[in-house]
Amino acid sequence: VVQKALDDANVSESDLSAVAVTIGPGLSLCLRVGVHKARKIAKVFGLPIVGVHHMEAHALVSRLVNKDLDYPFLALLISGGHNLLVLAQNLGEYVQLGTTIDDAIGEAYDKSARWLGLDIQKGGGPALEELALEGDPNSINFTVPMRQHKDCNFSYAGLKTPVRLAIESRNLCTDDIPISSATEEDRQLRANIAASFQV
Repeated sequence: VVQKALDDANVSESDLSAVAVTIGPGLSLCLRVGVHKARKIAKVFGLPIVGVHHMEAHALVSRLVNKDLDYPFLALLISGGHNLLVLAQNLGEYVQLGTTIDDAIGEAYDKSARWLGLDIQKGGGPALEELALEGDPNSINFTVPMRQHKDCNFSYAGLKTPVRLAIESRNLCTDDIPISSATEEDRQLRANIAASFQV
């Protein structure tokens, strides 16, 4: 990945003035791999290391893509493990308006996809979305998590349980039968759950 980034930018390590690396938040194994690679490059080429906050980097990428985007701006950051709504007032100046208080959307997608017997090697989100295209989004009325709360926080723990109950109430044997082996009727029931989940 590092070599591809350098190649795409048409530069080599000797052209660099510093090495930026994500220092958090994130999965510790992924962070360690990145920091290890950054330290190695920095040591070999005598470069300083710049620690980057994962979510801040996502928020600021929008300014690279949209050169006219000035401060202040709202940023909704959604990743597998984090949901964050921030008011970016200036570089390094952020007001957190809402965050994930338990399960993030990625976990809800991954677990729901797994419960539906989907192949989640490329992630639960893409697998669930693909199956949802075959389903009826109005077949099940899942509740919107935290709708009654008067803040901007996110919670998806309350969405996983209704998915599990929908699977059980339809007597789907998703643990033993992957989607690839499901009957047409069984597949349609799973697709309806996936489509309703996405609403």
